[in-house]
Amino acid sequence: MLPRRLRQTAILLCAAVPLLAQTAANPAKAGMDSERLARIPARMKAFVDRGTVPGVVTLVMRHGAVASLEAAGYQDLESKKPMRPDTIFQIMSMTKPVTAVGIMILMEEGKLAISDPVEKHLPEFKGMWVVESRDGEKGRTLVRPERPITIRDLLTHTSGMYGQVPEPLRNLYRDFDRPLSEVVAIGSQAPLDFQPGTRWQYSNIGIAALGRIIEVLADQPYEKFLAARIFEPLGMKDSFLFLPADRHGRLASLYRLEDGKLQKVDADIFRKGSKFSMPEGGMYSTAEDLGAFYQMMLNGGAYKGRRILSKATVQMMTAVHTGDLQAGGPGMGYGLAWAVVKEPRGALSLQSIGAYGHGGAFGTYGWVDPNRDLIGVFMVQQSNSGDARNAFVALANAAIVD
Repeated sequence: MLPRRLRQTAILLCAAVPLLAQTAANPAKAGMDSERLARIPARMKAFVDRGTVPGVVTLVMRHGAVASLEAAGYQDLESKKPMRPDTIFQIMSMTKPVTAVGIMILMEEGKLAISDPVEKHLPEFKGMWVVESRDGEKGRTLVRPERPITIRDLLTHTSGMYGQVPEPLRNLYRDFDRPLSEVVAIGSQAPLDFQPGTRWQYSNIGIAALGRIIEVLADQPYEKFLAARIFEPLGMKDSFLFLPADRHGRLASLYRLEDGKLQKVDADIFRKGSKFSMPEGGMYSTAEDLGAFYQMMLNGGAYKGRRILSKATVQMMTAVHTGDLQAGGPGMGYGLAWAVVKEPRGALSLQSIGAYGHGGAFGTYGWVDPNRDLIGVFMVQQSNSGDARNAFVALANAAIVD
């Protein structure tokens, strides 16, 4: 039998193995230049050393292979805890396409059509009003909508539902103290800002309503549906709507850049006691988990032998549904909860037409580029980190050689 000290050392070494293990990168299989890929961690470290980002995890996948998975900087600046490839992040609005995939799963089961009026599945949406005009002190004039809002309207942010949280929910994203059913019921009572389908307006409550539709039609909580139908089949073992206590030590701290210095944000990043699953932005995840989700989309709905969606559904989700409406930034259009590059001016740092993706409020970003068979994931916990994100996107695209 080993001496006690040697046994303790062996136990510690065994415990460290899963922490050190990560997916082996294979640039050659991915058709990418290893020297150019090496610029990614070097450039990210430069941002960290400059003090403009706390820490970053980046993932590049191509032809189904991991070309680069890198961590730079710190998961927590104050304790100097290093960033790791398996660090967990609050991905915020990157949750929206995941919620949309949940809706499309139910569509493929014949439980809904995206043309369905929302009120068909959520009766609280019956009898809505639209703001026809606003006149300062005189208030606003309300009329009935020309048609009910549909599930497609929610998916494309063209429903007219408001972008900001209404007064009864003003502390929702601080306290998370109301269940999804109550949040959506309150949200359904506010008048629409415009006639459905006539404009584009990013709406968190509209995506929350999609999560509630999932609950009603699947007859189970939104977060359990996502776990059973998306996370588990795709092997997304570190993706949650409510973060388990045993993952708390891997969650990155949240920062903001103020007067050239990084300041830790005073917020409950664990959302202790939360009742709200937040389909519009509640996910915790890792770069590798998101890589699996994006690879499923790039593969036409399947990943490692598990089919989540049909190819036809993926094609529909990632097509532009907003026509000539100004949707998102210049040159962009919207699919079903995906921002889609529509014109060259919409391309972010060498992305091609038809690339689609989504960002999150705390700086995270991911995209799929079908024309280049490329996936990129950028993970950070700092909202004003666009320079680092743009540099990563450019570096990833510039490393393609085949």
